[in-house]
Amino acid sequence: MNTIADISQPELAQALQRALDNKTKPLGSLGRLEALAQRIGLILGTPQPTLRAPQMLVCAADHGLAARGVSAYPSDVTWQMVENFLAGGAAVSVLARQHGIGLNVVDCGVRHDFAPRPGLFVRKVAPGTADASSGPAMSAAQCAQAIANGREVLRGLPGNALLLGEMGIGNTSAASLLLARLAGLDVADVTGAGTGLDAAAVQRKIGILREVLARHGDAQAPLDALAAFGGFEIATLTGAVLQAAEERRVIVVDGFIASAAVLVAAHLEPNVLQRCVFAHCSGERGHALMLAHLKVEPLLDLGLRLGEGSGAALAWPLLVSACALLREMASFESAGVSRSEELEQNPTAHR
Repeated sequence: MNTIADISQPELAQALQRALDNKTKPLGSLGRLEALAQRIGLILGTPQPTLRAPQMLVCAADHGLAARGVSAYPSDVTWQMVENFLAGGAAVSVLARQHGIGLNVVDCGVRHDFAPRPGLFVRKVAPGTADASSGPAMSAAQCAQAIANGREVLRGLPGNALLLGEMGIGNTSAASLLLARLAGLDVADVTGAGTGLDAAAVQRKIGILREVLARHGDAQAPLDALAAFGGFEIATLTGAVLQAAEERRVIVVDGFIASAAVLVAAHLEPNVLQRCVFAHCSGERGHALMLAHLKVEPLLDLGLRLGEGSGAALAWPLLVSACALLREMASFESAGVSRSEELEQNPTAHR
């Protein structure tokens, strides 16, 4: 039985649609912003939704599989980028600052010890996952701990909106493996360049991932697959997503790796998807297939493949605008504007 309640609420949905239809505009003329406004209203349970204190959660960890050469960058880049996030120099740091989004970085399993500072949560399960080509990336206990860490960190954050971000050299491989297993897709169709591999290296990566899938053929259930393929940051995000869904926060999903965490969460609790807004379709091969498997439509398609939560931050103003239009845009009655049907009945009105 699902523990995350259905929020479809037909009466509220009808009230939201009536409010949108009664705004001073032709019916449906705000396009997908109207569906976005309705979705946010349903998530927050109000006909006049307001987004408060949005929180970006960037979860970081290292992957043992990176030693097999599945990334164009060395593993040290993980901890170096965490320092960059905290120093305010990364793309997501700039975008979070621009849009007033709280930036929270979680060390879920980075092979580096960070000095304590504001905005950093150290929830290190281990210094990186094991090499999934030689055994499970995580034990069942480690996977459960990472999920629990995500829930715990999220519970301590203010606001009613969570934006998902991540960092971890090798984590596109983990996301590809999870998608291939949970969606039943060929790994060659869902594996891309990641941080910038050339064509030959991508083919080598696909071969390695086939080995990993074959080795863990019994890892079919969502949590078994998550433990087998990693990583700690994906598991931590999975926990944060489950907690946010229970709390009815709006969940803004970034790219391929963040979507992999939602994929796992949705296979555990399908109603998670009712709380999600998918920010964009990334340039990483496989993301469009993941979105199709989840039966969701992203807001943007900018060819992004950076990760970090950058796409979620870029989409954020659309959510703010959708809510503002729903709350503040005048109705035909309040503005004294005639509807089209009124003009048809009385062509001389308001001339």
